[in-house]
Amino acid sequence: MRKKKHEACADTAFLTASVRRLAREVFVMTIGYMRMPADFKYLNVLLKGKPQHDDMDPFMLKHPAMDCGRRAKIFSPFNALKGFSDAVAAKDVEYVSRPEPDDEEKAEINRRLNILYGLTRNGRMARDNNVTVTVTYFVPCTDENSSAFGHCGQVVSVTGICRKVDGSVTRSVLIDQTMIRFGDIISIDGKGIFDEDWELDAP
Repeated sequence: MRKKKHEACADTAFLTASVRRLAREVFVMTIGYMRMPADFKYLNVLLKGKPQHDDMDPFMLKHPAMDCGRRAKIFSPFNALKGFSDAVAAKDVEYVSRPEPDDEEKAEINRRLNILYGLTRNGRMARDNNVTVTVTYFVPCTDENSSAFGHCGQVVSVTGICRKVDGSVTRSVLIDQTMIRFGDIISIDGKGIFDEDWELDAP
């Protein structure tokens, strides 16, 4: 009787060892290229799989599932060098020397500013006339770490409604929310606005 019981225990131990060995082989196959040691001590935990919980069980009520947006934020890269990415991107910006309009171009810019001033003398006129123009102007480089700082910049254009032309205080033109100094203006364009001869006061 004892012999049979001993043989049964031996068979059970053999089957258990076989199951564990098979589990290790399956484990290695599912991991792929990353081979784990045969005596991996957390194998039993891994084989149990992900815990399953009902929506209203005590665990889920205490630990609700995290939404995908917050979960993705956990794995977002940590920016250890704050501002470094912006500094690198700033090096890709191309700067040019300030364009200098000649006397004829300056006279034409002043004429067009006079026209805009007459059409936007106050807020009511600016709203009624609703003058849309495109202003090309020079923006100086503000990056102190750039070799272009102080003498170069970018040429940009903005299209919008002319809100105001101030020739006394700020000496600038306001296109929507963009204020542009007279000295930075390279050109002003509008559909047919400047083709007529206007008799208007200077700003």
